[in-house]
Amino acid sequence: MTESRRKDAGQRRSSTSPRPPQSAVNVLFTCIGRRVSLLEGFRQAAGQLGLRAAMLSTETTPLSSALQLCDRRFIVDKVNHPDYLRQLLDIVKSNGVHLIVPTVDLDLQLLADNKPRFEQLGCRVLVSAPDVVHICQDKRRTYEYLTARGFRTPRTLSIAAALKTCDLTWPCFIKPWDGYASRGNAVAHNRSELRFYGRHIPNAICQEYVEGAEHTCDVYVDFDMRVRCVVPRKRLEIRAGEVSKSRVVKDRHIMERSALLVEALGAGPGVITLQLFVQPDGSLRFIEVNPRFGGGAPLSIKAGADFPKWILQELVGRKPRIRFDGFRNHLTMLRYDCEVWLNGSTGKGVTP
Repeated sequence: MTESRRKDAGQRRSSTSPRPPQSAVNVLFTCIGRRVSLLEGFRQAAGQLGLRAAMLSTETTPLSSALQLCDRRFIVDKVNHPDYLRQLLDIVKSNGVHLIVPTVDLDLQLLADNKPRFEQLGCRVLVSAPDVVHICQDKRRTYEYLTARGFRTPRTLSIAAALKTCDLTWPCFIKPWDGYASRGNAVAHNRSELRFYGRHIPNAICQEYVEGAEHTCDVYVDFDMRVRCVVPRKRLEIRAGEVSKSRVVKDRHIMERSALLVEALGAGPGVITLQLFVQPDGSLRFIEVNPRFGGGAPLSIKAGADFPKWILQELVGRKPRIRFDGFRNHLTMLRYDCEVWLNGSTGKGVTP
């Protein structure tokens, strides 16, 4: 990272960053849903580091598999409810939470905007600066940012502009500019379909349809805002917007370009998830930047990029040893469903 980028990154960090605990940590996962593997990754890392750790989580319903496996569970309002922020602050204050780990896009902007309030309570939040989150969550801004800085990305137009232009190449990809988890995505093969989807998909935009091998990159940014490791994962199969089969591909070109993108953006700390296509000629087309853990991150962790361990080490003031390419190549993940059993209507969840 250049000296100017380090200065900018330092300015993004609050001067009231909490002092780390030394032997015990309380970690809060928001909107934890089905992130059992991520939860267990933090729990295992804490054990390896000799930390007394409590795993806490929030959800809007008790019928969440990962919620049931946490040490403390909290049912909260939806993220757009006026009381949601107050509920999180109360949980942090009353439970001595040291770290918040967001797991989905829904509350990233709220957490980013209110990061100083959590830090005043001695809690670090793994979230990027508010302007970074805004760029990432508005796909129109993502397109503008990437093109302005020389990163190739699919041409992106409003539906109205796409219908007026004469040089569209079919098919086109349609999705909400504020969407997530592939919700509302569609493919238009002609102007009639484009017009239809434009009317029926809220906040729709039109993107150039890109061919190639789709990859996800897990980029680790340390607490000093330095990119330390990049793990590319080739997406072999997707289910409900989340990867179900994936393979680590140690491609230096992908790793270096991804590091440059995250560094330029100033995203972090924590894990930043990039999505891109490797085209037949070897060129890269970046399509999305998600400033949070991705659903396929357990593959990178298993391959040796132990993000939970690095995060906890930094949290308690230890310096993790991280190699930029220090992970196992060609490891493949084949995901499957597993059950969590509840004893009675409010019983504690147990795995098989």
